[in-house]
Amino acid sequence: MSVTIEKINFKGWPNSYRMTNGEVELVVTSDVGPRIIRYGFVGGRNLFKEFPSQIGKSGESTWRNRGGHRLWAGPEAPPASPVTYAADNFPVHIKLGKGTIVATPPLEREAGLQKQIVVRMVARGSGVEVLHRITNRNVWTIELAAWALSVMAPGGIGITGLPPRGTHPEILAPTNPLVMWAFTDLSDKRWRFTRKYIILRQDPKVASPQKIGLFNKDTFGAYYLRNELFLKQYAAGPDGTYPDMGACYETFANDEVLELETLGPLTRLAPGETLEHVERWSLHKNVKIIKWTDAELDTLLLPLLGAHD
Repeated sequence: MSVTIEKINFKGWPNSYRMTNGEVELVVTSDVGPRIIRYGFVGGRNLFKEFPSQIGKSGESTWRNRGGHRLWAGPEAPPASPVTYAADNFPVHIKLGKGTIVATPPLEREAGLQKQIVVRMVARGSGVEVLHRITNRNVWTIELAAWALSVMAPGGIGITGLPPRGTHPEILAPTNPLVMWAFTDLSDKRWRFTRKYIILRQDPKVASPQKIGLFNKDTFGAYYLRNELFLKQYAAGPDGTYPDMGACYETFANDEVLELETLGPLTRLAPGETLEHVERWSLHKNVKIIKWTDAELDTLLLPLLGAHD
């Protein structure tokens, strides 16, 4: 099988690009974004969230969530700041290659940032590589981190893993930060904690937000939705300094979405310098999680982690 790319009208965005290898498909927008607005099995459900009132629209003066997968610059600044909440509501330049889409939005002039997303799909299987780039177009040095956010469709369950566990007193030094926000409530019933995993359920009936961050050099986020599993992986450098008190992974949920977020290290970029951040994705069908124990999750996830199609 081979990867094909075609220009399509995606729900009112006439300049969208569908990439497929016959097994999975994704859609990259160029009327706005760039966003990877869809990722799923061919003919199947979209694992990413779509905000119906925002799909197909463009040209707004302020940022819109829209859903899908996006690239931000971290750490998060207030919505009035141009660094994080830059409006990505304008046409994107698309360059097509063999099994590759390169999406380059306009320069974010207020922040002086040039972003780019490069999407590559394997010819067989479900594997996708997403390369995120941010270039400093200012005339001064800046410090920031790549922040890659996947906004998942409602009704599923997010999963991430802690670094390898150990025993006391054999291991006395701390192994990782666990980062909380002022609104994080560990008594919220959407959370579930095992020895190895952190689990967060998206509930459309519960509006209050929840968020946790952590560091794990073998970072991954999974999303379980009606017997399908989305998995994204990122290799974090243990020697880097990461935003938000050392988090390379964060997960967020409210009544509309659940987000799986990876963060690169804080990087000082001189004028003209570029940072890169790579995620590897895969999709899996006919998945059943019943007990949500370490043993069950190990059996499911360990064969998938580190394995790229």
